[in-house]
Amino acid sequence: MAVTVDSFAKRKIAVMGLARSGMAAVRALLAGGAKVIAWDDSEARRAEAEKLGARIAEPVTKKVLDGVAALVLSPGIPHTHPRPHKAAAKAKALGIPIIGDVELLFLACPHARFIGITGTNGKSTTTALITHVLRSAGRKVEMGGNIGRSALDLEPLGPEGIYVIEMSSYQLELTPSAAFDAAILTNITPDHLDRHGGMAGYIAAKKRIFANQTAGCVAVVGVDTPEAAALAQEITGGPAMLVPISALRSQQSGVAVVDHRILDQAFGAGAIISLPQLPSLPGNHNMENAAATYAVCRAMGLAIDDIVQGLKTFPGLEHRQQLCAVLDGIPFINDSKATNPDATAKALSSYTNIFWIAGGKPKDGGFGLLDPYLGNVTRAILIGEAADALQAWIAGRLPVTRAADIAEAVSQSLTLAKREGGRGPVVLLSPACASFDQFSDFEARGRAFARAVAALPASVRDIRWRGEEVTA
Repeated sequence: MAVTVDSFAKRKIAVMGLARSGMAAVRALLAGGAKVIAWDDSEARRAEAEKLGARIAEPVTKKVLDGVAALVLSPGIPHTHPRPHKAAAKAKALGIPIIGDVELLFLACPHARFIGITGTNGKSTTTALITHVLRSAGRKVEMGGNIGRSALDLEPLGPEGIYVIEMSSYQLELTPSAAFDAAILTNITPDHLDRHGGMAGYIAAKKRIFANQTAGCVAVVGVDTPEAAALAQEITGGPAMLVPISALRSQQSGVAVVDHRILDQAFGAGAIISLPQLPSLPGNHNMENAAATYAVCRAMGLAIDDIVQGLKTFPGLEHRQQLCAVLDGIPFINDSKATNPDATAKALSSYTNIFWIAGGKPKDGGFGLLDPYLGNVTRAILIGEAADALQAWIAGRLPVTRAADIAEAVSQSLTLAKREGGRGPVVLLSPACASFDQFSDFEARGRAFARAVAALPASVRDIRWRGEEVTA
């Protein structure tokens, strides 16, 4: 049973954008007795919404928006920068609130507890990790938002339940009244700057996850990026308990990674667990995710032993440094989710002797952020639109191979790793680029990588991939 939103019963409400979250909003609002006006550029989606009972009209005129209580906007539709969509502009001109599906979830389930996770990188792993730890400890949990199911496709929860919601910067701008019992900011580095009018706007959007918190709430902030550290200083002294997180240095009144162990100085437990005990969480960035998970789960009342057991049994997240296979002793790592250089830096810092598959649709800013990690790379195999730019940046520092597509890159990587790898080579797909030059999204790119790996000939084959469409 999905969530029902009855806050707008017998009132008109408009839904703009009918992809996954928008269609879920239409269903939840209609189930709650609202009079829904819906629109999408897709004729098929409009037909689906009409079949559900929505009135189909584009909410861009005063006539259509007359009497509308709110405009529910898809997170992908701009309402400020670089230029507001005409529906958003008209709603603002008429004084109509613009909200998103997560806002509706808060209105529908006010007695449940909410954990919100945001950040430029690490938010998906942290969201999945928190959910796994809570479920392992027997808590009733629903996970969604920017990962997995949309917010209004989740099961309704009462006081005994916990929603774990990954929040993008776009979603946070559409959630004005949300008050997260526990809010996490993993880090901040430049991303989506066109949608927020620059870095200041992006930071302001991320900061919204701490808005409306009261005494008894917890604010967890990863302080290893300067922008996030500055934000932590801004919210110091607020009503929520501030817990700084670091993978680099000890944090008084925080949780940090010190001497390869998670050290709790926020709740007074001291050393919690050593890093070798967490094979599904490689690299310092994942230790930061584990530290944030520990802090939140302690704040939600879990025993230390239950948290540690959950951390140990976490299976990993698809497309985030996920071990797909080991072929003739060579690990193949799928990090397709690394769609920007900052995310790829985390992966390159986690391994040595890397045969690195990179490329795709480049983002602004170049690849200089990865300079410190090239010493861990033995050879780069380049694909996609960014191949020329990547090769020019790498020139003279690493051997480079070009490939037409993922399948060719995977085949070449096995041959090259066997020939040049010496002891302990690793094949790593960590593109540092978006996927849209050749794929619909990073998941499709990751699945293509896994299929190509599974098809490779090898004397010793250990296929670990759990996703669809891949067989050993």
